Amino acid sequence: MSLKPSIANPQRHLSSSPKAQPSRARGASHPKVSDDTSLNSNTNNYSEINDEHSGSLVTVLIAVGANLIIAIAKSVAAFMTGSASMIAEAAHSWADAGNGTLLIVAEKKSIKPADKSHPLGYGKESYVWSMIAAFGVFTAGSIVSIYTGIKEWNATESETNYTVAFIVLAVAFVLEGFSLIQAYRQSKKHGEALDVSAIGYVVDTSNPTLRGVFFEDLAAVVGLVIAAAAMGMHAYTGEPYWDALGSIIVGLLLGAVAIFLISRNRDFLVGHRVAERMHEYVLGELLNHPDIDSVSYLHLEWVGPKKMFMVAAVDIKGNQKEEQIAQKFEEVENLFRANPIFQEAILTLSVPNADLLTLSDISL
Repeated sequence: MSLKPSIANPQRHLSSSPKAQPSRARGASHPKVSDDTSLNSNTNNYSEINDEHSGSLVTVLIAVGANLIIAIAKSVAAFMTGSASMIAEAAHSWADAGNGTLLIVAEKKSIKPADKSHPLGYGKESYVWSMIAAFGVFTAGSIVSIYTGIKEWNATESETNYTVAFIVLAVAFVLEGFSLIQAYRQSKKHGEALDVSAIGYVVDTSNPTLRGVFFEDLAAVVGLVIAAAAMGMHAYTGEPYWDALGSIIVGLLLGAVAIFLISRNRDFLVGHRVAERMHEYVLGELLNHPDIDSVSYLHLEWVGPKKMFMVAAVDIKGNQKEEQIAQKFEEVENLFRANPIFQEAILTLSVPNADLLTLSDISL
């Protein structure tokens, strides 16, 4: 796991400028923060997150469209050839098309604003629907493919012309490849800002939609190569078990991808800790604030794609009255709330004689 957070240049997102503070009482539901160029003199403070959200939605739409066309073509080819590998590929594409629809639902539901019943927002809806989509890959893709391969292992040899099937696989490879390239470009764009690879970014990102599309498309491209090789060996040797073996391998591949995606969504649903780099930055911002003397506790947790929840225990400088401390807390909290990556920020007083956090503690 990379120690780098899933956003680029966190320094761009926080500002000590009082203009960045929205008016808000402590404990109220999360407000809609208005655009404020003081957070970034060159770009709107929402631009990076909005760009990724819109980019993810475009990526999913491209994937769904490609999978629908491919699924229909593969189904026709499977019916004409009776190939186990082609049946597995058809099941895979239909599953991917359905899963893409679920990922669109995930994108839409996760951006609902916070309300009284969900004070931390609906961000985790994205992980729920993405996990359902991953289960779809496993059931409709992996299990069907493995079952078909086992069933056809000892099938009687018959004359089969795979020309149509190879043509369909070639067209599917182009379409799936285009969808994969779209997901790769989006991952690379955000990964470069963090100095990590596209794969590293897509594995670690808090955005499950991008991760789901990327790995499903990657599995689809690899699966097409496996299916083509299996049908080629069947045509060359005349042994039907090659075709069946291809179906089983495709099923195992889909199962591995599904388990990985389920695992990653589970990580974020149960409370995935934000990377050390972001912890270090946020702690540094707190310690550098003129009103904060020390920090004894810091908790950062993903509560949705590009949405964090922060709780910190701090000691305010000087011997101030309770109402003054509450005002200082609200001012500091609103600095973080003004940044769209923070769903909520809460400060509390450190207990007496608490162990204090330093930047060197983060890397331990």
